[in-house]
Amino acid sequence: MAKKASTAVYQTPDLASSLESSISYSADHLANQFLIAMPGMVDPNFAGSVIYLFEHTERGAMGLVVNRPTEVDLATLFEKIDLKLEIAPLLGQPVYFGGPVQIERGFVLHEPNVEAPYSSSLAVPGGLTMTTSKDVLEAVAAGSGPQKFLMTLGYAGWSAGQLEEEITLNGWINVPLTQQQMIDIIFETPSGQRYERTMSYLGFDPSHLSGQAGHA
Repeated sequence: MAKKASTAVYQTPDLASSLESSISYSADHLANQFLIAMPGMVDPNFAGSVIYLFEHTERGAMGLVVNRPTEVDLATLFEKIDLKLEIAPLLGQPVYFGGPVQIERGFVLHEPNVEAPYSSSLAVPGGLTMTTSKDVLEAVAAGSGPQKFLMTLGYAGWSAGQLEEEITLNGWINVPLTQQQMIDIIFETPSGQRYERTMSYLGFDPSHLSGQAGHA
C-alpha cells in the first residue's frame, strides 16, 4: 500500500526554482503531459494512477499523482501549519498523495495565470503551475489564492532514463492534452473518474490494454 501522507510540516524546498532553469524543451519531452499507469504496473504507489508531469529532461522526470486522495483534508493540513482556513467549500477538500518522494513536503498544482506571484513556482509552458512555497496556502486561506488547485504531499520522481525505460516496458502510456482538457480532468472531474476520463482521450477502453511488455 502507498505510504500514508504526513501532515507534520509544510516545508518550502528550492525545487521549483532549480527546475525552472534546468528544463530544456525538445520534441520528445513529456513535460505537460499525463502519464497513465498500465494494467501491469506492480508498484502499489502507482497502480491505477494518473500523473501530471511537470518536468522531463535528460536528468530525469518529476510529476504529481492527481487521482489519489488521502484521508487528510485541507482543514487538518492548514491547522498543522498554523493557518486558519474558514472557506467552507475548501475545508473538506482532500489532500492528495502526490508520490512516494518527500511525502512530508507540500506541492500545490494550480491553474496558470494566477495574478499573485509566489516565491517558489514553476509555470510549465502551455500547462499548469506547480508551487512549493507556503505563501500560496496563505493566499488560499485569505481567499485570494488560485480558485482551482490540488494540494499534494510528496511527488513522483525518476532518475535519468528511468521513465523512458518504464514506458518502453509498458509501465506507462503518455497522454498529451490541451491545457483546458487537463484543467477539466484535474479540477473538474471526480478523482475516481480521472483515470477513465484521461484514457478516453486515447479512444479505446482501458480494459483492452495489455500489461505485457512490448508495443503493437
